[in-house]
Parts: sequence; C-alpha cells; structure tokens
Amino acid sequence: MELKLTRPICFFDLETTGTNLAKDRIVEISILKVFPNGNKESKTWLVNPGVKIPDEVIAIHGISNEKVENEPTFDQLAPKVHEMIKGCDLGGYNSDRFDIPLLVEELLRAGIDFEMKSTLSVDVQTIFHKMEQRTLSAAYQFYCGKNLEGAHSAEADTMATYEILKSQVQRYEELENDISSLSTFSTRKKFADFAGFISYDKTGAEVFAFGKYKGKNVEKVLEEEPGYFGWIQNADFPLYTKKVLTAIKLRKLNTKLK
Repeated sequence: MELKLTRPICFFDLETTGTNLAKDRIVEISILKVFPNGNKESKTWLVNPGVKIPDEVIAIHGISNEKVENEPTFDQLAPKVHEMIKGCDLGGYNSDRFDIPLLVEELLRAGIDFEMKSTLSVDVQTIFHKMEQRTLSAAYQFYCGKNLEGAHSAEADTMATYEILKSQVQRYEELENDISSLSTFSTRKKFADFAGFISYDKTGAEVFAFGKYKGKNVEKVLEEEPGYFGWIQNADFPLYTKKVLTAIKLRKLNTKLK
C-alpha cells in the first residue's frame, strides 16, 4: 500500500548536538522525498555544526567531531535542503516538537525564511503514541515486524518512519490515507511558534504559554509592557519565536494605522 498524496511529502530526521532549539545544531540530516506517483528521492548529508559535539551526544548517535570536521556547514547545505523540501509536506518521528522547529531555525540562521503556513506535517510518533504508546524501535517492530538496524542513524530512522506511517494507515481503519487528515490527527496542541512559547486561546488569539504572562493575550501584553518584546528579542529564544512575535507586533501597529 502506498500513501495517497496530492503533492510530495518529505520524511526527514536530524541528528544534532543536543535538544536546545536556540543553541544546538544539526550534524546529520536525511530526507526521503515521496512523490504522488510513488517515485522516491533520498539524500543524506553529514554537517559540520561549527561547535563541539558533546561526548554524551556522540555516545547516542555515533557522529564524532572528527567525522564532521571536513563536512560542509549547514549554511553551505541550506540551499540544497530548501530546494528539496519547498512545496512539500513534511513527515517525521517527533518532528512537530523537535525536527521541524530545529530545521526551521537552521534555515533562518542561513538566511532562508521557510514558511510553514501552507505546509502540512505528519508526526508519526504522535500517531504511534495515541495508538500504542511505544518508542521508534518498538514501533518499527510492532508495525513492520522488523528490527531497526542502525537506530539513531538519520537515514535508518527516516526510512523506518516512512514505513511505519504506511503500516499505520493500513492497520487503523479510522486513519484516512490523506495527508491533511493525518496531519490533523498527529497534531497535538496548536502553537503559533514551533517551540511552544506562543499558543492560542479559545477564540484563536495568540497568548503567551510561558512565564509571568502565561495565558495572557500577546497583543495586549506587548501594548501594555513594550519592554517585554525587547527582552524576548535579546534573550535566548528561538529565531522563529522571535519572528512570530515580531509579526504579531507589526500586525497590531498596522491595525492602528488603518
């Protein structure tokens, strides 16, 4: 069985220097692009992160500093990565909470403003957890009847994720073989930014999801406490969060000028 696609979907996985969206960097990226006609294209790149990979992280994915020291930086790879994923939907394992936010951060650092508004995302981990509550290796064994050889290799994890999603669609009658439906099903709470600092209230208005203004309307906070905007812009928040906050501020200013 193949997925029913109206446009290409790119399954991808990242190996990184850590899990901090604002600070950590990609050391390996693998992308499997699946076309509506069933054709596939795959690329895997090792990446020089420009910072030291911690020993405890190397112990997980096996990518050492020596292994990537002569590899291209993400700045150099960014145009190729963007060319491969633009105009596509995205799929991954825990991708909504980690891989997509970090990839967008890296693209922004490289000067590429990747917009997610028209992009659907399918998080295979969310489907798995809603249905079975397991890990990626267990998911691969459960759904595909195979052992995941080379776990924590971006390429192996990417291929396993693609195979798992196909098996999930085949197994569960309530899952529609449609990327829009799968995206909706695999989405947890909606956030305005990827990192979860700005969420929505029941009316659809943006509210802060952290700190002293948690639950407070973003526009009102920025109007009443203008210094809060500057503090976030100068603090260690993800670039995409800062971009979203700037857009909200500009939207409010444009409304006043009309």
